[in-house]
Amino acid sequence: MSIRVVVADDQELVRSGFSMILEAQEDIEVVAEAGDGAEAVAAVRRHGPDVLLLDIRMPVMDGLEAARRVCAQSGCKVVMLTTFDLDEYVYEALYAGASGFLLKDVRRDDLVHAVRVVAAGDSLLAPAVTRRLVADVVSRRRAEAAASVTPQRLDVLTAREVETLRLLARGLCNSEIATAFFVSEHTVKTHVSNVLGKLGLRDRVQAVICAYETGLVTPGNP
Repeated sequence: MSIRVVVADDQELVRSGFSMILEAQEDIEVVAEAGDGAEAVAAVRRHGPDVLLLDIRMPVMDGLEAARRVCAQSGCKVVMLTTFDLDEYVYEALYAGASGFLLKDVRRDDLVHAVRVVAAGDSLLAPAVTRRLVADVVSRRRAEAAASVTPQRLDVLTAREVETLRLLARGLCNSEIATAFFVSEHTVKTHVSNVLGKLGLRDRVQAVICAYETGLVTPGNP
């Protein structure tokens, strides 16, 4: 079954270029393109894609608001597109529910890989820059979140699930966690699924944010 993708960018050449790259893959189908955030939200409602590539800065409705609506209303995974690796909007995108972000000058192979990774339910946390972004935004906003996010929130997790969350926050993939626990990757997937389900989290990005917000890990001291 093909991975269904919507590409949203206000620059026609950019979205056409991304669409051509993705359409060249046997396992990916671009079901729609959009030139602004409102069109992107409508396209997701109409086509029910697996992944939405979404530019942060767009007219009519910006990518952040579009991401919030898409993540709240569907199971579509959102990958934000930006021209700046330390753009303040990247922080906002993570809180909006995005599963990661890509720079617009991303290499062809990395673009394709990102779509496949996100569609499979993982997130773009491998690059160290993404983990730094998460750590930075959470450290700056922990005071704001303190009223609604507390360490007691983790009481619903078993000891092994807490350790799973800790390793997720360090950026470990399933195979690395499996090695650390001396268990199978299937068992790790079960732990990760339990963590997300019990905490009401959308994906691994939100799990990492939760780990920082609750103080399970702290920037520079995972």
